[in-house]
Amino acid sequence: MKLISQGAEAKIYLTENKIVKDRIRKDYRIKEIDEKLRGFRTRREAKILGKLEKFGFVPKVLYNDKKEKLTLEYLDGPKIRDVIDELFVKDKKKCFSVCKDMAKKIRLMHDNDIVHGDLTTSNMILFNDVVYFIDFGLSQVSTKDEDKAVDLHLLKQALESKHYKIWEACFKVIAKEYGKSKNNKEVLNKLEKVEARGRNKNKGS
Repeated sequence: MKLISQGAEAKIYLTENKIVKDRIRKDYRIKEIDEKLRGFRTRREAKILGKLEKFGFVPKVLYNDKKEKLTLEYLDGPKIRDVIDELFVKDKKKCFSVCKDMAKKIRLMHDNDIVHGDLTTSNMILFNDVVYFIDFGLSQVSTKDEDKAVDLHLLKQALESKHYKIWEACFKVIAKEYGKSKNNKEVLNKLEKVEARGRNKNKGS
């Protein structure tokens, strides 16, 4: 197995054209609590991926040990993080098409009451010119517009931080596509309130 990525919560390995996500043991936690927490998060992530699999924009779950490891389909494509800036310069129309695809799938997730929890361009892969979402380790089921708005807020922050030259144009396309239904417009309204709270908090600090 080849280690290809490591975050605070898990190590990601590539083996035999499959991805193995192994949740890291935390020595500062009581062993029983750590095992219970890692097992819960592993099962929750597998369940949410299973719900989204029918829509065709997440990796398939190939095996779930229900304790700490998930074996997933390997999507052999670049992360959106690594291609979107160059795409904007070379082919703006295609870049905006990718942004629309991104927005449609976020809308589909939210319409099914699934919140990703870590919506960044690092957690999206362009595979055969189609946007796929990965790393649902922080995902949850929620009916709240607030949680969905926070999801979009995280994406907006990630775009502004990593893609500061193009983020406004890209997010404008994303918001327009996302808000094509009444329910999603409510989420965008909530997003404005979430951002206003953040600005007021910063002024007060």
